[in-house]
Amino acid sequence: MTIPFIDLKTQYQALKPQIQERINRVLEHGQYIMGPEVQELEERLAAYTGAKHCITVASGTEALLISLMALGIKPGDEVITTPFTFVATAEVIVLLGAKPVFVDIEPDTCNIDASKIEEKITNRTKAIMPVSLYGQSADMDEINAIAARHGNIPVIEDAAQSFGATYKGKRSCNLSTIGCTSFFPSKPLGCYGDGGAIFTNDDSIAQACKEIRVHGQSARYVHTRVGVGGRMDTLQCAIVLAKLERFNWEVDQRIKIGQRYSELLTSSRGQSEEAPSSRVAEVNPSSRGTEGAVAIHPSQIQPVTIRPNRTSVYAQYTLIYPNREAIQKKLKQANIPTAIYYPVPLNEQEAYKRLCCPDCTPIANRLAKQVISLPIAPDLTQEQQEEIVTRLG
Repeated sequence: MTIPFIDLKTQYQALKPQIQERINRVLEHGQYIMGPEVQELEERLAAYTGAKHCITVASGTEALLISLMALGIKPGDEVITTPFTFVATAEVIVLLGAKPVFVDIEPDTCNIDASKIEEKITNRTKAIMPVSLYGQSADMDEINAIAARHGNIPVIEDAAQSFGATYKGKRSCNLSTIGCTSFFPSKPLGCYGDGGAIFTNDDSIAQACKEIRVHGQSARYVHTRVGVGGRMDTLQCAIVLAKLERFNWEVDQRIKIGQRYSELLTSSRGQSEEAPSSRVAEVNPSSRGTEGAVAIHPSQIQPVTIRPNRTSVYAQYTLIYPNREAIQKKLKQANIPTAIYYPVPLNEQEAYKRLCCPDCTPIANRLAKQVISLPIAPDLTQEQQEEIVTRLG
């Protein structure tokens, strides 16, 4: 059985007529930059999230950068964020000459620990940027409350992995001052290249973002502010529009599949407790080589926690395990792919470690050595899931 880590081929086959029709429509009208599909997508995404404004941009990274620029972030400013994320989160802060201030994460969700944010706020703090990791929003109400107590600091939700998720009944990307998402192909809602979007209910921020994405233009050749070339191509917008046709179904499937993983793992843990705790899982000797047996103790495997007041779209289904190398080896021997998001916290990366001492974030440091993600996609079958979990037993 071949199990892809992310199954985009099956998704394409299910949507092929809609995608081809959308692409052909763009090829016929020929408006490849800022064509009618751009506005159509923005209107539909704004309606989906409940946000007043949606501004499509060239990537999730551009969404973060343009948002910071719209807020006027400048050299010497500080932006509070998490070290347990993709590098783009901190990268855009540094590119503007500002300083990322890293806050440790929760040990069960891997999201930023809201209870540790307040102590990092100074008079130079100009924004707070939580990341909604693995498809689940951070504790946005608590973060917004902290921001309000300190002079209404703007909050930017980095929702690159959580579009479609809910927090207390509200959609991710409409939970704070600004929400940013990515349409990278592997995201819950992805295009076939790069793309992203910014969401806000603030008219002035929305106008600034619209101008910044087209080189700071308020009208053709009228440059009212410094900007970037940050537009999302019409073709990519057309592809996302086609994918929206079954997005609600895909979100429901992701939630069901994530819950099924957890149920199967719980069952596996229960069975392992009946066996001696020192049990060693044997593997096919012909595939084992000289590495020896791979020991996995299901009772120690903990899925990332989903809070009761939230849903996750499971951009990744992630486990926490003290010896993840054992899981990697065992599943590799069965030709089952895995991935690690993220193996090194940003404050331990060469480009960023000067900004924060590594021992300031001990939980992030520990979990970076323990997290491992399993294959997940809306079209993952129950048979495939059972095969994956069985291999962990």
